Parts: sequence; C-alpha cells; structure tokens
Amino acid sequence: MKKLLYICVVVVLITACGKKKAVVSVKPNNQIVTKYAEILKVPKSEITNIKLYQFINDWHGTKYKYGGLTKSGVDCSGFCNVLYSEVYKKTLPRSTKDIVKEINKKPKPKLTEGDLVFFNISGKRNSHVGVYLQNNFFVHASTSKGVIISSLNNPYYVKAYNKGGNV
Repeated sequence: MKKLLYICVVVVLITACGKKKAVVSVKPNNQIVTKYAEILKVPKSEITNIKLYQFINDWHGTKYKYGGLTKSGVDCSGFCNVLYSEVYKKTLPRSTKDIVKEINKKPKPKLTEGDLVFFNISGKRNSHVGVYLQNNFFVHASTSKGVIISSLNNPYYVKAYNKGGNV
C-alpha cells in the first residue's frame, strides 16, 4: 500500500512539473505580445498571430544583403519570401517586380495584417516590398538598417508608397 501511495505521489509531482513547464513556455508569447503591442501602438488583444511576431522578432536587425535569403543577410523580397513561407506556408515569386504581379490590390485604409506593401524607391517603380502589420506599420528589409518595422506615416514612405494588397 505504501508503495502504491508513493507511486501516486511521484505521478502527481511529475504531472505538476509538466504543467509548470507548460506555463513557462507561454511566457515568451506574452513578452512578444507586449513588445509588439507597444511598437504598433495597439491593444495586446490585437496581437494574435504569435508566429508572425516571433518570426519578426527572430529576424529583427538582420543586415541587408542584395540577393540574400538568410539571417546572415537578406533583401526585401527575400525577407518577404522567407516570412511568407514560414508564417503563411505560401510561396512568393523571388523578385519584387514579380511579386507585385501576384497581388490583389487594396486601398491603403483596407490593408490587413500580412498584406504586401510596395514602394517606388529612387524613381524605380515597385522596387521595394514589405509586409503590412497593423496601424499603418510594416516590416521590411531596409538597405540601411536591415530588418525593421517602419510606419507608412513616415514622410519618406508616404511619398514612396505605390500600392498594397494580398496574394
């Protein structure tokens, strides 16, 4: 009888430890939610695609490298390709000029999380692409700062914005 009681106590302790680990694994998600709610200036309840924001968190600061597709260096279309593949399980064309041909255009006020946004940089039509997040923010691989979140309200992007939409 004592042996059976001992086994039950061990099972309860193991189960309790297992539950404690599950609670710990949720903590990074809470940190991600808090961090990106603050950055995007939205309520925490609007940060629901944890996979997207964890991906952005992991890639943030990755340097820009023309033709790059890895965390050692990535360009804007490469970043969108990897993000779409890992987060949305969709394949995009490799170049910005080919990606833009695949979108269903939307007016800027109708953009939703995951839509693609295109810019005319240095006089080149649709030469830059990013992924719309929320509240007029988007994530992209900037030539000067690498992977960052920027605002569509920034005067530079207001002037350069061309179109947005979903695939």
